[in-house]
Amino acid sequence: MRVAVSGIFALNGLLASMWVAHIPVIQDRTGVDNATLGGLLLVLGASAFVGMQLLGPVIDRFGSRGPTVISAIALAVAIVLPGLATGPITLAAAMVMFGFCNGALDVSMNTQAVLIERIYGRPIMSSIHGFFSIGGLVGSGVVAATLAVGVPLLATLGTCCALAICCALLLSNTLITGYADEEPGEPGETGNAAASRRPWGRIALLAAVAFSLMLAEGTAYDWSALYLVERYDQPEAVGAIAFGAFSATMVIGRFSADTVSARLGPVAVVRLGSAIAMVGMTLVICSPTAVLSVIGWAIFGLGVAGGVPQLFTAAGNISSRSSGQTISLVVGCGYVGMLAGPAVIGPVSSWFSLGTALWIAAAGMAFAFVAAPVVRPRAGDAGSAQKPASAAGERGRTGAPHGL
Repeated sequence: MRVAVSGIFALNGLLASMWVAHIPVIQDRTGVDNATLGGLLLVLGASAFVGMQLLGPVIDRFGSRGPTVISAIALAVAIVLPGLATGPITLAAAMVMFGFCNGALDVSMNTQAVLIERIYGRPIMSSIHGFFSIGGLVGSGVVAATLAVGVPLLATLGTCCALAICCALLLSNTLITGYADEEPGEPGETGNAAASRRPWGRIALLAAVAFSLMLAEGTAYDWSALYLVERYDQPEAVGAIAFGAFSATMVIGRFSADTVSARLGPVAVVRLGSAIAMVGMTLVICSPTAVLSVIGWAIFGLGVAGGVPQLFTAAGNISSRSSGQTISLVVGCGYVGMLAGPAVIGPVSSWFSLGTALWIAAAGMAFAFVAAPVVRPRAGDAGSAQKPASAAGERGRTGAPHGL
């Protein structure tokens, strides 16, 4: 089960990187300028958010296994569409489809991960997210290699699509059914009545922290390389090192956070990570040399890495009846934060400086530091990695296969 859902996360990272790493090529083929591309990226984000919100209730009704497999296959097909685009309109349509499928997969695979972590009875969510990062790194490497040797764009995307579909079908055999409605509540109680009993204040705070953490993460994606180039007058190749350092420590942090969570609890992961990230961003902004700034981005990545998985675990365990819808809200707000960070930092940097604008990311981490207790398991939560459950009993209830 864990291997299967980790594979789905890696597959998602691979497919996402196929789009991101090919942006310059697709932009050239379609003739869109930077301003138009920025607008299209917002369209992609909006469609992803819609996909998340629509899939939440579907998962609560039918379980997460089917939506995970279908969304993965749909995303594999959607990755070919930007390569077929010939202009702004067709590229916009392609990005709507890609964003919707990606958002749907994001919610469904995270619901799978929450339920599998509950079965294991110990923290594994962060390492599962680490496979997304690995998939992204592999995909970026594949794109770099194929472009270097002149492989046509559609050949690369088509091959990736076919392989991804095969992998999704293969992994589907070991995903769990993943029904959220495992505990029906009081006799005669409707789904709407059960949903009304959810702790909306806590869910809203989880969503706000997700927004803050992913705002900081999105800032690194879009501005780390540019900051090194502008602030220290470095060539673009050197600027890319900043993002590479951030990405590498993100992987390290995600595969380390589960151990910290098991020993110290999820609050410590969010709080310690936020503190580390604030130190890293302070070094990024205040360092006198490019080398120290790169080190700051590396520290920032290490700090940011483990927080978001703790939020998804907490959201998924608030209620076994409605985990899909709850996760869709938290993941969706986090996704909005990832888009809002770069969008806000751009104008602020034009009014003041990019260094000043980057303090917004540090402020987001400060908020996460203060609000970290929201991820602490509560009495009555559906499950908790800090309170081991009976794996055998959970397998029996979810219909999960044995031996994985």
